[in-house]
Amino acid sequence: MAAPLLSLQGAALTFGGTPLLEAADLSVGAGERVCLVGRNGSGKSTLLRIAAGLVEADRGLRFLQPDATLRYLPQEPDMSGHETVLGYVEAGLGPADEPYRAHHLLAELGLTGEERPDDLSGGEARRAALARTLAPDPDILLLDEPTNHLDLATIEWLEAELKSRRSALVLISHDRRFLENLSRATVWLDRGQTRRLDRGFGAFEAWRDATYAEEEAERHKLDRKIAAEEHWVRYGVTARRKRNVRRMEALRDLRTERRTARRADGSAALQAAEGGRSGTLVIEAKDVGKSFGDRPIVSGFSLRVHRGDRIGIVGPNGAGKTTLLKLLTGELAPDSGTVRLGQALEVAALDQRRDSLDPNATLAEALTGGSGDSVMVGGTPRHVVGYLKDFLFSPEQIRTPLRVLSGGERGRVMLARALAKPSNLLVLDEPTNDLDLETLDVLEEMLGDYPGTILLISHDRDFLDRVATSVIAPEGSGRWLEYAGGYTDMLAQRGADLVRDTGLTKARAAKASRPERSPAVPEAARRRLSFHQLHALKTLPSRIEALTAEIAKLQARLADPALFGRDPAAFEAASTTLAKKAAELETAETEWLDLEILREEIEA
Repeated sequence: MAAPLLSLQGAALTFGGTPLLEAADLSVGAGERVCLVGRNGSGKSTLLRIAAGLVEADRGLRFLQPDATLRYLPQEPDMSGHETVLGYVEAGLGPADEPYRAHHLLAELGLTGEERPDDLSGGEARRAALARTLAPDPDILLLDEPTNHLDLATIEWLEAELKSRRSALVLISHDRRFLENLSRATVWLDRGQTRRLDRGFGAFEAWRDATYAEEEAERHKLDRKIAAEEHWVRYGVTARRKRNVRRMEALRDLRTERRTARRADGSAALQAAEGGRSGTLVIEAKDVGKSFGDRPIVSGFSLRVHRGDRIGIVGPNGAGKTTLLKLLTGELAPDSGTVRLGQALEVAALDQRRDSLDPNATLAEALTGGSGDSVMVGGTPRHVVGYLKDFLFSPEQIRTPLRVLSGGERGRVMLARALAKPSNLLVLDEPTNDLDLETLDVLEEMLGDYPGTILLISHDRDFLDRVATSVIAPEGSGRWLEYAGGYTDMLAQRGADLVRDTGLTKARAAKASRPERSPAVPEAARRRLSFHQLHALKTLPSRIEALTAEIAKLQARLADPALFGRDPAAFEAASTTLAKKAAELETAETEWLDLEILREEIEA
């Protein structure tokens, strides 16, 4: 077996109390593609910085082949000291590197190089950092969250670019599909130690769950052994003293082992504070238009959003996703057309920008507003420590300044603030940024159980497939079109990916040379019902029938004039259940009617 280009052995590092890294190993050979996974705060970025030679471990060995070239992409690139983006990228080139590579990659990533670093958006800064990292074509690439702030088209371009290179890769990313498409080995950093699986990320989660199950079984065996030894201490027949002393020492060792073992962290317990029921129609937009200068951002856009819809908005950076979201929620007035909001809407919003977080404020102050030790969650006070535990923060962190938190931890703070507000309409702009995979799983489950309506912007393809019931994508010249299903369904219906530089689809560009589809064909004819909608159409009639039968039984029971006098508690319970079933019946009938109307429109 060939010697690795880069290896870490037994890396250990401690900040304060609990060690961050205890015995972390990392090895990457020529052409290997390794993903480094673990929870937020587990030390992934620190381990990558140690591998890059930017941080020195307390102990352990680092080896880099003398002739190997290495480039590291940080989460937050430092562009200070550079007048232009081109100067920043060229500063990363080595003596033997070709200068044209800087110009080529900047053009590929949609930058001219003349931009000033201070004027860049988050996505532009990430693209500039990628150009600086990729331009030298090094032997080893260490990439920390390379997809953060990138649009979907650029993420897919980056995937293709990395696949075409011979460089060894070590990737940290929260984007499941990105990891699945690129990785061939997985290193799991958990409780300060690493485990390696010589398979890609697609096999990781089953392996992780099996590992936790084995640990739990071993812990159960240890507890049973301790219980047996404690029983001997209390009730066993005394043997030779020397033997007893040894057995007592063994019992102390077992107790120490159980006490000092670092257990896996719990999972987040995300739950949105529910507001009252909104009306069936949440948003109705008719022929909405919005332009900035001579550039149309939205043109002739119409949409009906019903209670319970989960609508994703996708497109290249700069296409106008946030503008469209603000138009739909009434935050921005359209130049033409109308937007009508439904009745009794209670909106909770999560902004992708975290400028509203004061970096000098503590974690507790960010949630309580700096007064008291309680957070209002759905109108009910909760102690800030208990609420923070739901978002995987320890009690010791409540006085931690926000500036020292990781990107994922700051993301969880923003989620905690947004979900505390009672709502029946969630507006989420890039909710997945920096979140670890376990927290993403819990967020997806929470959104699946959320009874209200969701509008979200995301560049995470897997997340959109799991959450969205329809996706809105740009067609160019301010036109937007809604597609049933998730991101993969949208691609299947369009027959093309998103184009990075113009926001037009490749299919649209290809069709420019042939006649356009007749405008007489309604948009509904190009749509189809999603799997979830088809399933609902099939199952709702039986659900309605069952609810009707339950309501009839409850009404018959309540019709008994002697019930209240005989059993007031039973009368109260039956009345409450009747009201609940009647509300469920109304919801089911409304949903079935809306789906039937949509089906008829499509079939027409």
